[in-house]
Amino acid sequence: MRRENCTTMVKEFVLLGLSQTREIQLCLFFLFLFIDSLLLPVNILIILTIWSNPRLRSPMFFFLGNLAFLDLCYCAITPPKMLADLYSRQKAISYWGCMAQIFFLHWLGAAEFLLLIGMAFDRYVAICHPLRYGNVVSKGVCWSLIASVWLLGLMHSLIQFIPIIHLPFCGPNRLDNFFCDINQIIKLACTDTYALEFVMFVNSGLATLMCFILLLLSYGALLAKVRSSSTKGKRKTASTCVTHIIIVFIMFAPAIYMYCRPFQDFPLDKIVAIFHTVVFPLMNPMVYTLRNNEIKLAIRKMVTKHKIWGRE
Repeated sequence: MRRENCTTMVKEFVLLGLSQTREIQLCLFFLFLFIDSLLLPVNILIILTIWSNPRLRSPMFFFLGNLAFLDLCYCAITPPKMLADLYSRQKAISYWGCMAQIFFLHWLGAAEFLLLIGMAFDRYVAICHPLRYGNVVSKGVCWSLIASVWLLGLMHSLIQFIPIIHLPFCGPNRLDNFFCDINQIIKLACTDTYALEFVMFVNSGLATLMCFILLLLSYGALLAKVRSSSTKGKRKTASTCVTHIIIVFIMFAPAIYMYCRPFQDFPLDKIVAIFHTVVFPLMNPMVYTLRNNEIKLAIRKMVTKHKIWGRE
């Protein structure tokens, strides 16, 4: 039964985390610390390489640099708090800290999904209309796409964030997870949330699923066109499309599992949440950017140049 008369508002939430065993918590702490220690410098290196190399001025590298920046921001939302909770015995998060996690998680997550759509558009024009590529995907169009990505991601997050902060929470305040998210927070509200759950399902679940299907269809069509063509760069172009499809699966599959369903607990929730918030930001640079020969060559040149400067 829902409690309609709420006299005491919850000021903090208790995160039960990934395990209650101290030894397992410490093992997970060092594992995720290692992942974070890779994620931060790799994305910073990619951003600096693309920004400093005049040869990497094409729209594709512009979008890759923005993807690395989004990953850098995304990994600052939940991993720091998760690492602090794994190391310490206090696992509480303030009410506004919890709301901030939800807000930025969905803002940056939606922005990444939308950026992938922009990158699919870039590849479509490059493959299907190569002679018009420079005019269609101009510098102004690239900046407009990036601005739209951030703005639409913000709108997506606000649609969920504004109703949630008006929900009454009067206990219990325990979340069986290592971060705050809408599917668990809503269940703790002291009021009926059926209508709000439906809005969240459409805004997060169905929207994510539609974007996923759209991207798969677009890349499938591009692969079919590439395989039927006789251009010299056929193998490289096909490899790029396959790489994009891999990243689409890595990013969208956990989000679809988490949001395109009723807001109930399932056995794999924590495992999928770890992959969604901790692992996939590392997969982007490893699978996507660092497989690119031009990026790897530019990184080697930059590292070698700094070594020479260091010796002098």
